[in-house]
Amino acid sequence: MDIKLFDSELKVMDVLWREGDSTAKNISNVLKEEVGWNMNTTYTLIKRCIKKGAIERSEPNFMCHALIPKEEVQEAETNELINKIYDGSADKLFAALLGRKKLSPEQISQLKQIVGELE
Repeated sequence: MDIKLFDSELKVMDVLWREGDSTAKNISNVLKEEVGWNMNTTYTLIKRCIKKGAIERSEPNFMCHALIPKEEVQEAETNELINKIYDGSADKLFAALLGRKKLSPEQISQLKQIVGELE
């Protein structure tokens, strides 16, 4: 993915991923409720996302449509994290995640299933 989205822009994208195509006004209302942003802040971020090619705008009512899927952004962000923090080693990231929290037997079983499917 060639588009780099900042955390604030990801909040705008998240509304579109959750709710589907939405008007800028609706996105603004959601983010006012969730984050406390005013309309100008949200509209500025929407315009940045449009300029970057992440959102497409149409009329009527400044309708916004996400041009990139959430999974694509998740993969790019995960790869960036692995490369930046874990020297490109996914197993180091995996070990760090597992070492932070006590997992339930169900979670361990799910992880084993995921690993089994990869083999």
